[in-house]
Amino acid sequence: MKERTLVIIKPDGVKRGLIGEVVSRFEKRGLKIIALKMIWMSEDLAQQLYAPHEGKEFYQGLIDFMTSGPIVAAAVEGESAIQIIRNMIGALKPEEAMPGSVRGDYSLDIRHNVIHGSDSRESAFRELGVLFEDGEFLQYNTCDEAILYSTG
Repeated sequence: MKERTLVIIKPDGVKRGLIGEVVSRFEKRGLKIIALKMIWMSEDLAQQLYAPHEGKEFYQGLIDFMTSGPIVAAAVEGESAIQIIRNMIGALKPEEAMPGSVRGDYSLDIRHNVIHGSDSRESAFRELGVLFEDGEFLQYNTCDEAILYSTG
């Protein structure tokens, strides 16, 4: 089933010059970037994005980190996109992230882990709504879409 999800390249990933590397991994996998922007996240926007974590021990540190530099937000679409991206991102803790995953290859510590990806359809819908307006999602066909999603 085609899904839409959010990916954020966090301030550490942007500052380390990993934008192209991360985005190209999803494109090479056959996922489609349907919206993309670079912003410096305000505290208000970060609080909206991470509202489910409010009150947790790590919350303020996360808000401070996410507002410490520019981020790149991408809306990504494809068959089973949420789980595929979660697998490609890798485990949150660097010592548990497998080589070949984004975090396994580039994560420095639990906070400086390069990337965020929505963990469910509900989270994806909510998080995409925080960072994008409906008119920002573009629909187009990629040259390999017929091959990747053919049924015969």
